[in-house]
Amino acid sequence: MDGLNPTDDISQVVLLLEANPYFWGGKSNGAHSTGPANFTFDRFLEHVLLFINSLHLLNQANRIVVIATGATSCAYLYDSNAAELSENVRSARGAKKLSVVERITQKLEDFMSKEAVYDLNQGMEDNRYSLLSGSLSMALCYIQRILRGPSPHPLPRGTPDAPPQYIAVMNAIFSAQRCLVPIDACIVGNHHSAFLQQATHITGGIYMKPPAPEGLFEYLSMVFATDLYSRKFLQLPRASGVDFRASCFCHKKSIDMGFVCSVCLSIFCKGQRTCTTCNAIFAPNKQPNPAAAAAQKRKAS
Repeated sequence: MDGLNPTDDISQVVLLLEANPYFWGGKSNGAHSTGPANFTFDRFLEHVLLFINSLHLLNQANRIVVIATGATSCAYLYDSNAAELSENVRSARGAKKLSVVERITQKLEDFMSKEAVYDLNQGMEDNRYSLLSGSLSMALCYIQRILRGPSPHPLPRGTPDAPPQYIAVMNAIFSAQRCLVPIDACIVGNHHSAFLQQATHITGGIYMKPPAPEGLFEYLSMVFATDLYSRKFLQLPRASGVDFRASCFCHKKSIDMGFVCSVCLSIFCKGQRTCTTCNAIFAPNKQPNPAAAAAQKRKAS
C-alpha cells in the first residue's frame, strides 16, 4: 500500500530471562521456596523458547536478544543479529548450523553452572534476589547502541524484589521512559513485583501474572508478542493496583512514609542530620517551647 514503510512490522525484542538457581533449584520444596509449585525451569524454558521461535515466525526480520538474569551476574544468551553473522561463517567453513534453541541452551548451561558454583559457596540469603538492575542496564545499553529507537522489553521474572537495587532499578526505568522503551513484565513467581509494576506503569508496558503457569506460552504469544502499533487497538492487561512504595536509602526496606532530602531526593525511614548520599546538612528540628509560646501569645494580645 502507498505510504507504508516495509520496516514498520519489524520489532526489536529484548527478553530478560529469570535464571536464578535459587529460584528454580532444588530448594523449591524448602522453607525458602519462592518459585511456582509444579513448574520447573525446564518447562519454563520450553515455553520461552517457543515464544522466541514464534517471534521469528511472525517476521523473520524481527531482532531478538535474550539476556540471562542470575543472582550474581547477567549474560547475553542470544542475539539474532550476531547469530546470523556467525551462521554465515559456519556455513563457509562447512560446519553444522545451530538452531536458535541449541544456541540458547548451550550458553544457558554455561551460565547456570557458574551461578550454581557461587550458590554453593555463598549463603542462601545472598542469592534470593536476581540482578534485575544489571540486566535492565544491559538491555538499555544494547538498544541505544544498536537501534537508537523504541522496542518492546518483556521480562519473564519470578524472584522477589531486591530493596538494595531500588535506586539502580528506578534509574533504569526512568531511562527507558525517556528513550520511549516500553517495559513488559510477566511474573511467574508466587508474589507480585512492585518494581515491575512501577516499570510497566511508567513506561506504558504490560504487566501480567498468569494464573496458570502451565499455559505460559499462550499468555506470551497472545499478549506480549503484539507489536507497539497493534497495541493501540487492543485491550491488554494492566496492573490493577500499582505499589508505589519506595525503599529507604539507609536500610533498603520498603516504607510507606519517610524523610526526603531536599537536595538529592534521597529517602530515609528515620530523620537524619546529614544526607548519606549528597552530604547535605539538615537544620535540626526546633522543639516548641510552651512557656515562650504562651508569652508570645500574651504579648500579641
